[in-house]
Amino acid sequence: PMQQQKRQPELVEGNLPVFVFPTELIFYADDQSTHKQVLTLYNPYEFALKFKVLCTTPNKYVVVDATGAVKPQCCVDIVIRHRDVRASYYGVIDKFRLQVSEQSQRKALGKKEIIATLFPSAKEQQQQKEEEEKRIKEHLAESVFFEQTLCQP
Repeated sequence: PMQQQKRQPELVEGNLPVFVFPTELIFYADDQSTHKQVLTLYNPYEFALKFKVLCTTPNKYVVVDATGAVKPQCCVDIVIRHRDVRASYYGVIDKFRLQVSEQSQRKALGKKEIIATLFPSAKEQQQQKEEEEKRIKEHLAESVFFEQTLCQP
């Protein structure tokens, strides 16, 4: 019995590490090519996994093959399409949860959250980032640094 326990220590409910890439999806309203993104789920284990994709706002996305299986030591691509890129959704963070279980079991062995955000435009996003970096650099340039002086008791 010792050996069996050693072979599958991961099969505890909710504890199995889930390997999915990327863990963040960024959609740009003005760039059609970003409206469809791919999540890759890897199965490094010796057993097949079942998976299910859940979402906090399912009406905003189409998940192609939201449930399925991954063979041992294989991976599977899950296509996620943003279907509602209206301005009121800019900057809103949605979450996907990838839940996995062993083929033969009902219980969820592990889960991983992926965040998804919609931005108006990649260019705008890039500019904001650069401005932010510039501000930080300027701020540092203007800073005066002092040595720590030991307070005499």
